[in-house]
Amino acid sequence: MSDAKLQTGDKAPAIALKDQDGKTVRLSSFKGRKVLVYFYPKADTPGCTQQSCNLRDIAGDIGDTAIIGISPDVPERQKRFDEKYGLGFPLLADTEHAVAEAYGVWGEKKNYGRTYLGIIRSAFLIDEKGRIAEAWYKISPKDTPTKLQQALAG
Repeated sequence: MSDAKLQTGDKAPAIALKDQDGKTVRLSSFKGRKVLVYFYPKADTPGCTQQSCNLRDIAGDIGDTAIIGISPDVPERQKRFDEKYGLGFPLLADTEHAVAEAYGVWGEKKNYGRTYLGIIRSAFLIDEKGRIAEAWYKISPKDTPTKLQQALAG
């Protein structure tokens, strides 16, 4: 568990995880494009659904910026989530939460008086050279598309 937060200009940690179709998706394969990488706690829960559907709804308005969702869910669950809502972008299975730890988004959470480790909902805009352009830790589901659009417009 890491308390290190990524900053603008940092090299984005590598990503190589299976997507909802069982194919390995690598961040490096998006070189030359901007990529929004967002981490969500659990597929098909209210906040994660709102966040993912809102990103789906703006996907046509962000040029060739790629969107990648990451959660600890297995690929089969990611696939059901994608099919249910027609998300249409890679949903990666970080079942060992190694990538979440590299991005500093795996940490202590509290819910109904219970403390446990999990994904801290966060999003990162990665530039064409693989560096962090923006880092939004503890972002709300509804703010994710807005912040992305503002950053791309800026």
